Amino acid sequence: MFEQIQHWIAEYGYLTILVWTFIEGETVVIVAGVIAKLGQLELPYVILAAFVGSLCGDQFYFFIGRFQGKKLLDRHPKWSKRVEWINRHLERHRDFLVLTFRFYYGIRNVTPFVIGASDIPTLRFFVLNTIGAAVWATSFAGAGYAFGHAMEAFMGNMHHAQLY
Repeated sequence: MFEQIQHWIAEYGYLTILVWTFIEGETVVIVAGVIAKLGQLELPYVILAAFVGSLCGDQFYFFIGRFQGKKLLDRHPKWSKRVEWINRHLERHRDFLVLTFRFYYGIRNVTPFVIGASDIPTLRFFVLNTIGAAVWATSFAGAGYAFGHAMEAFMGNMHHAQLY
């Protein structure tokens, strides 16, 4: 999978990061961070593409939830346990959940739909989502960059090494 991601990034660059993070994206952002360490991408642009893709994707899913949330969630009963968990946490830790949902494995993609179906004001979601997307993009791209740095220190000049 990493080779495939590396190929897409090499072929289409920042657009791959933006599109991939619109849908999902931890892996592509980490790989892009490593590739930035290799000098093939610029880290600030990796962060920017990941931020824009994640922000736009989650806003899009929020609006689907806002206008079609009940119908959508009813059509996916396999999401019910995750939806219940999200709703419980929305009641107790609303702002914190909006800020951090993209860091939770297994609920990242469902959460914006559920939040959209809730009574959270659109502007509040947008502001918190913007902050969360910025922190997420910076931390994952930075982690990839740091991992690339650690690999380089461990392996020497990794420009000639294959990413696995």
